[in-house]
Amino acid sequence: MIAIVDYGAGNLVSVKKALDWLGHDCAITSDPERVRNATRVVLPGVGHFGSTAALGRSGLHGAIADAIDRGVPFLGICVGMQWMFESSQESPETSGLGLFHGECERFPATVKSPHVGWNQIEAGASSRLFRDLPASSFMYFTHSFCAPLFEDTVACCEYGGRFSAAVERDHCFGVQFHPEKSGENGLKVLEKFCVI
Repeated sequence: MIAIVDYGAGNLVSVKKALDWLGHDCAITSDPERVRNATRVVLPGVGHFGSTAALGRSGLHGAIADAIDRGVPFLGICVGMQWMFESSQESPETSGLGLFHGECERFPATVKSPHVGWNQIEAGASSRLFRDLPASSFMYFTHSFCAPLFEDTVACCEYGGRFSAAVERDHCFGVQFHPEKSGENGLKVLEKFCVI
């Protein structure tokens, strides 16, 4: 069962509908044991990085970390991807999971924030999430903070500068865009995650 983590924030129902449409067994849950024992874990996110503090208070932070330690594939979406980093300027007092070093930063004042709508990503050929997709695809974004480019960036996007649109290391994946709202290409990304 794919656990869609409910921590009081996120686009849970849309993610579940997309996974249901793809034919995968999934459930929205706030139960740490169900997350810990899932076959895959998805952490959706819409809103403020500070909302991820609820993961620690509810025991979900530890459950997600335990699942990742066991090799369970993990996908962070939007704020869920940002939570994979150490921190965010949006909520400096809130710690991320720390899978990736670094801090998510606010978009520069030279561009409108939040970044909302369709934008083009450039994906690397080595990425397991983007295999069989065009190197350039349009995905749907809605966010005010972004992760920098670094060695685990597998897709980038341009908006006030280049930022990480997707990250990947071993069995851990993060996408800044919303695959559940990104049409056929977004569904392909979700399907790739579900069969890894």
